[in-house]
Amino acid sequence: MPKDTVTTLQISIGQASLAGVKPVNQDFHGASVPSGQQLALKGAVLAIADGISTSDYSHIAAETAVKSLMTDYYATPDAWTVKTSASRVIAATNSWLHAQSGYAGISDADRGHVCTLAALIVKARTAHLFHVGDSRIWRVSGASLEPLTQDHQVALGGGETVLSRAIGVGHAVDIDYKAVPLELGDTFLLTTDGVHGFWQPKQVTQWIAASDDLDATAHQILNAALEAGSNDNLTVQILRIDALPQADQQFDAGMFGLPIPSLPSDGAQIDGHTILRQLHGNHRSYIYLAKAPDGTKVALKIPSSDLREDKDALRRFVMEEWIARRLSSPHLMSAPPSGTRTGLYVVTDYIEGQSLRQWMQDNPKPDFEQVRDIIEQVIQGLRALHRREMLHQDIRPENIMITRDGVVKLIDYGATYVAGVQETAPALEEGILGTLQYTAPEYFANEPVSWKAELFSLGVIAYEMLTGTLPYGTQVSRVRTARDRMRLRYRNARDDAHPMPDWLDEALHKAVHPDPARRHAHLSEFAAYLRTPSLSYQTRHKKPLAERDPERFWKTVSGLLAILCIWLATMAFK
Repeated sequence: MPKDTVTTLQISIGQASLAGVKPVNQDFHGASVPSGQQLALKGAVLAIADGISTSDYSHIAAETAVKSLMTDYYATPDAWTVKTSASRVIAATNSWLHAQSGYAGISDADRGHVCTLAALIVKARTAHLFHVGDSRIWRVSGASLEPLTQDHQVALGGGETVLSRAIGVGHAVDIDYKAVPLELGDTFLLTTDGVHGFWQPKQVTQWIAASDDLDATAHQILNAALEAGSNDNLTVQILRIDALPQADQQFDAGMFGLPIPSLPSDGAQIDGHTILRQLHGNHRSYIYLAKAPDGTKVALKIPSSDLREDKDALRRFVMEEWIARRLSSPHLMSAPPSGTRTGLYVVTDYIEGQSLRQWMQDNPKPDFEQVRDIIEQVIQGLRALHRREMLHQDIRPENIMITRDGVVKLIDYGATYVAGVQETAPALEEGILGTLQYTAPEYFANEPVSWKAELFSLGVIAYEMLTGTLPYGTQVSRVRTARDRMRLRYRNARDDAHPMPDWLDEALHKAVHPDPARRHAHLSEFAAYLRTPSLSYQTRHKKPLAERDPERFWKTVSGLLAILCIWLATMAFK
């Protein structure tokens, strides 16, 4: 999509803060509105924190809570969702503030590094709300203000309340989260209790509706609250949505609008890359071995001209390099830094070796240790992906490479789901993106999908490596409902042609179970149970002592009988 047709998020912000009648302002607030791709992928952040009056350190806590969110949030991976990114930053800040109180020898939370926090992150067409304490977030609704947060307070009687939740009180913090769809013209307010305890909501909405200067309106709101008798610090932030991205916004990655290059011949130059030879080609793309400007070998992929009008296909195409540049695992394909582009193509690392499919053909009867080693390396790559909130979605032997040094790497991110990008530009319903015989049945039944779908694919591959066949044949691709899914019948991997321990077959069966909830709890658990029987298996198959060690059993029985006889004889003489 040409860049000039893209509508970006545009907002107006007004904010003000006063100490009020107090000598020190323990409130702190901040706003960050980046530009370009960072605005699209991370959004704009507003945050407000209120220190508690009983603490001499709460103003430090308030400033720390806001500043850390303003900076650290943007340092989190682009692939993470807003909820994951902000929650982890807030949790880390909470732990740090709690530790500071401990270092200072403060055992009373009311005198420690403690504050409230309300944060609003606007990304694409959604507002993400984070809340701890009694600062509030509101939305203008006609002539009234709609509260979007609920105070964390406990009533003590006599009208007095105390905070039941705050940043810095304990090692961990419970954060309220809410996602609110955005509409053009939506207006949000963040306030501390020195404001919303004394304002007139109808008056506030009238001022905002007539405002061309939100900063001036923010000061107007604070002055009115002071005149109404506010006895606390006062802070307000106002955010108005002036423009929203299109609902069908495509993910750019900086390459949409560039022309698709003509297919090059050996020796041709593309932006400093020298084409050495073609590696692969089909109706969707062409892959070339190329020498980068720094002399390293890379894989250069050019989309087929047939994809020129297929926006979804081009999105998946450009995403592959974007994803690869954000991965650093030795078991995942990565990509070199991006240079200036005159055409639409992607560049990734060139992996010298063979695909797992070729390896399986060369090793039709691998030993168990070879299979375990390959599966464990794939698991390491998958765990690195999952930590970035990504699902590969096309795990198959052709997408697993084994280098000449025996390092196993996952490749091809054309079908990869990226949670953070999905928030920015939701992909259309595209059906099954992976290869049918390795795709988990929940995809075909149109059910929720998690990392356990990747476990299923990996289990199918392990099964095929050991048996040369598939655990359900072609039946999985015929699944359409949850009932169809549960009708699948597993074919035992263990038979006369493929001898293996029962516990190993059980580990395979569990990995590819039709019900995701009954698969292994972790990828590492699957790896462990490929090496040793599970605890449940050992419990179910534990033999009694008489079978495991007959000699020891009868010696023990004889000893006990001897003791009994001696005791009976003693009793008889008495």
